[in-house]
Amino acid sequence: MERASEYAQRRLRENEDVLEGAPLAVKRFFALDQDVYADGALSKATKELLGLAASTVLRCNDCISYHLIEAVASGASDEEIEEALGVAMIVGGSITIPHLRHAKAFLKTIDRSQAPA
Repeated sequence: MERASEYAQRRLRENEDVLEGAPLAVKRFFALDQDVYADGALSKATKELLGLAASTVLRCNDCISYHLIEAVASGASDEEIEEALGVAMIVGGSITIPHLRHAKAFLKTIDRSQAPA
């Protein structure tokens, strides 16, 4: 399994490739995605947990990895992550179980030394 640090570097490179020469609509969507997850009435951590649950239901391991990194960086606790994944399983059903396994394994690769206490 790709470690979180390797994934983050690869994602950054690939996003740069996508955005290079991309139409304005693509660039705006990327910017909107970033803005939506900022602190507001809901905290960034809460929004990342929502993104994690949605990504699990949609069965996107790449998205799960991203939202796990961001949730941890935003201060989400392991208990909060576990509850978000539990909601995802109830909403998505048994087909999400392989993605729960991915989430649990990937979570172990995240460096928590920079995460808020």
